[in-house]
Amino acid sequence: MDLQAAKAYILRKLREELPERRAYHSLEHTLDVYASVIDIAAQEGVTGDDLLLLKTAALYHDAGFTEQEVEHERVSCDIARRVLPGCGYAPPQIERICTLIMDTRVPQRPTDALSMILCDADLDYLGRSDYPRISRLLFEEMRAHGKLTSELEWNRLQVRFLEDHRYFTTTNKRSREPGKAGHLAALRRLVEDQGAP
Repeated sequence: MDLQAAKAYILRKLREELPERRAYHSLEHTLDVYASVIDIAAQEGVTGDDLLLLKTAALYHDAGFTEQEVEHERVSCDIARRVLPGCGYAPPQIERICTLIMDTRVPQRPTDALSMILCDADLDYLGRSDYPRISRLLFEEMRAHGKLTSELEWNRLQVRFLEDHRYFTTTNKRSREPGKAGHLAALRRLVEDQGAP
């Protein structure tokens, strides 16, 4: 598996082909998930080929947004199946990567330990100090695509999302749940202040 070739291809594709209105599902997000996968995997004891598969899945998980929004995970897998054989990935490795990518669909339903790591990396920011900034990017992206009309609607949506979300790895339960709980409490107060029932 030539991770560097796979990485170079997809980062170039994301840089050149992602629509400008992708404020959240951006090159920055992909690199953030990639870094989070490396960090969580190290703490969870993942090494070798499993780590290479995780890194590749992190790089390709949102590549489908270069082609379409609906079912972007499926399109991400189509891209992986097209590109990765030329980077030395065997068919079973590519299918494993695609399983990891498909498990990031919301609501997340990871199927094994590697999938749990990728899912937690994808939403790692929910429990971090940069949550307000990243959350704002998602708000801007959804508003640009006509999915939201107001801040109050967004804040209510975020309260429900954070209430329903769960981290899966021991690492993120320990390191991110407390921060996420703090963000949820702040959002609940904000919704109350905005006059929501």
